[in-house]
Amino acid sequence: MKKREYSDRFPHSAVKDIVLRLARERDLPDEELSFLIESDEAGIFLAEEADRIRRQVYGTDVYIRGLIEFTNYCKNNCYYCGIRASDRKTERYRLSKEQILQCCEEGYDLGFRTFVLQGGEDPFFSDERICDIVSEIKGRFPDCAVTLSIGEKTKESYQAYFDAGADRYLLRHETADDAHYGKLHPKDMSLAVRKKCLYDLKEIGYQVGSGFMVGTPYQTTGTLIRDLRFLQELEPDMIGIGPYIEHMDTPMGVQYKEALRCRAGEGNAFQTAEIPEECKRRAEAGAKPARGREKEPPAAGRETAGFHALSAEERMCRTLRLLSILRLMFPYALLPSTTALGTIHPGGREMGLKAGANVVMPNLSPAETRELYALYENKICTGEEAAQSRNLLEQSVSRAGYRIVTAPGHVKRDWKERFCRPSADRCITGDKEQK
Repeated sequence: MKKREYSDRFPHSAVKDIVLRLARERDLPDEELSFLIESDEAGIFLAEEADRIRRQVYGTDVYIRGLIEFTNYCKNNCYYCGIRASDRKTERYRLSKEQILQCCEEGYDLGFRTFVLQGGEDPFFSDERICDIVSEIKGRFPDCAVTLSIGEKTKESYQAYFDAGADRYLLRHETADDAHYGKLHPKDMSLAVRKKCLYDLKEIGYQVGSGFMVGTPYQTTGTLIRDLRFLQELEPDMIGIGPYIEHMDTPMGVQYKEALRCRAGEGNAFQTAEIPEECKRRAEAGAKPARGREKEPPAAGRETAGFHALSAEERMCRTLRLLSILRLMFPYALLPSTTALGTIHPGGREMGLKAGANVVMPNLSPAETRELYALYENKICTGEEAAQSRNLLEQSVSRAGYRIVTAPGHVKRDWKERFCRPSADRCITGDKEQK
């Protein structure tokens, strides 16, 4: 729907009413959700209401997680990812168990009570190794939570990590649209497997996190609506979203840069062709992408295929609106203000907090490896992003109107029960809890 059509259907006077209804009912018809996602006008109302709801559930508390990126090896070849298996430029590394524990020691002294172990899907880290690391962390730091973010595993593997002491698991579904998923991943990966993993994690008893990128190629408002509907089904404890940031050593990054360049000269309607099939074949075969071929602009007169290129500002604004929408749809959820927000805009993390987020994840990884975990270009990993600069982080969070707390920051399940049961005799309406 065009902006003018939206304004005809949803006049200015109705925008705030739509936002308030979302906050009250935690759901809207697809058409109204689409309007909120696309409308710049709705952004301020969404942020105000999201902040009110977040303060109602979590106050001004912002939880910190110590991020430990312990391996940048990955067996997968996702078209957008900077540590994909076929990339020959990436300098690979793995942290030893002792190095991981040293990161935890330093983080604990700095006040961190959650450690997030994140890495590519690295076969070197067997179930036995992961369980050994998790159990050692829990043994040394029993008052801390351990979060794993290591991709798709069998249910048996997830159970083993849980039995070893893991509390949470982060696994972004990336997109809930099968066709869109196939545009972002090689043929040996499937959305069905990703969803099964998430439901397996829930059944085992993890606090489960999922999410998606905003502004990925081929993404439409319709695919974002499907993401929201899937999250309603899953009811995760954590939802992580962030703006898509391209990486030039990936097939998708090259095309995205070309799309933005062409769009700058042709206006906002630019669409470019599919990722060249040659790039896909090379990616799936594990070969280095043919950079020269990828840089070629689409052939004249070739039919477009929905490869939309949003500007950095558009990706940022859309992400903030979606953060607010998620806070209103899932008041209990833990929502990170991601590193990608801070990468795409200097004040991005603070903007994310004001839009409804309540988690930040400074980097605890060894300084010499942080730049090597380059999922996308220009990823920030120093300054306020560094766990060692916690005082700077506290100052920026305070300026945004919130406060850092050192508690593990588990999801408030009592609130989740209330919000996940609309038919129950308790519900949240406006500023008051009604019985």
